[in-house]
This record gives sequence, structure tokens and C-alpha cells, in this order.
Amino acid sequence: MANLLVTLFAGAVFGLALAAPPGPMNAIIGEESVVRGWLAGFKAGLGAMSADAIFFVLAALGVVAFVERFPVVRAVMVGVGGVLMLYFASGAARDVRSSFQPGGETTDESTLRVGTGFRKAFVLALTNPYQILFWLTIGVGLLQPGTLDVLSQTPYVGDALAGTLVVETGSPALVVGFFGGIIIWITGFPAALVTAERRVEAFAPIIAGLSSVVLAGFGVLFLVESAGILFG
Repeated sequence: MANLLVTLFAGAVFGLALAAPPGPMNAIIGEESVVRGWLAGFKAGLGAMSADAIFFVLAALGVVAFVERFPVVRAVMVGVGGVLMLYFASGAARDVRSSFQPGGETTDESTLRVGTGFRKAFVLALTNPYQILFWLTIGVGLLQPGTLDVLSQTPYVGDALAGTLVVETGSPALVVGFFGGIIIWITGFPAALVTAERRVEAFAPIIAGLSSVVLAGFGVLFLVESAGILFG
């Protein structure tokens, strides 16, 4: 029982460590949360997690490796992701302007758009080369017997945390904990942003503006990477 709890905890830490760092998914979650409310932010998080669940199944079946064997397919996916990010960045920029309008969006408008975050995050996650690469490598290893240095995979600070939390892989509990950690993040992150936005009136346009910049930056990065694969 103790080993099961440790494995669940390790999986949750792993999920949180991968979900929390800044990036295009959190940019969308942040924008949806402060502009349209907690539910919209949570749905955006579900969109990203749904893509991870699909990648998990495909990786377990060996299908994801197809993308790695055919660079042109990967380049097209990355290019599509870049174009979509630039398009969504323009939408975030429009949200900045609407946030400054008296009264902002009406309730009906907000309700009509509450589902867009799920679709945006889901489509972007499916074309995100970093998520594809993760499931090609570390993700597949979640089900294979062995060991996993959980915190060493944390973006940006992994080298400093290497060796801190090492667990055995091949356990379904590790996968359950992994997705549980993502759920904790996509629930708590929007809630924290909505709470902060209520306390600071100017918070919504700031987050929307930052989201626009992050999405545009990643969009350009993805297009450059796609061009490099096709013409490099």
C-alpha cells in the first residue's frame, strides 16, 4: 500500500512538473481563465490533457513513432501548429482590447465562447512537437519496466533536480498519478488566476497580452522549425 501511494504521488509530481512551466498551453489556459472565467480555463486544460491521453494510447501502440520516421509529416504538423498559434495570438490580442471596453463581453458572448478554449488547446497540443517528442521518449517509458528520474524531466530546471525523485516504471499507478497531477494543475491554475483577476482589475488584459506574446513567439518558432525540416 505504501509503495502504491508513493508511486501515485510520484506520478502526480511528474504531471505537475510537466504541466506547470510557461508555454503555449498555459498561455491559452491563462487567457481563457481571466477573460471568460474558471470553467473556460479548466476546459482549455482538459483540451490539452485530452491530447496527452491520445498520445499516450498511440505511444503505447507504437503509432506515435510513425511521426519520427517521416520528417515531412512532422514538419507539416509543426507548421500547422505554428500557423494556429499565430492565429490564436491575434485572438488573444483582440481580447486585450475587449477587456478595456466598458463592461467587457456580455454574458451571452462569454457563454458562446466558453468552449473555444478546449478546441484551441486540443488542436495545438496535437501539433506541438514537444509533446510528440515527450511521448516518443519518456512517455512510452511510463509503462515499460525500469526506473524514471521524475524531476529531471522538468522543463528548464531538470538538471538541478536530477536524482531527487526516482521511481520504478511499468506501474499503472504511475500513469494514474501522472494524469492526476495534470488535473490538479488545470483545476488550480485557472482558479488562482480568476482569484487574482478579481483582486486586480487590470489583470485580465495583462494576461491576455502575455498570452498573445507567448503564442506568437511559439508560432514563429514552430514555423522556423518546420521550414528547417523541409528545406534544411
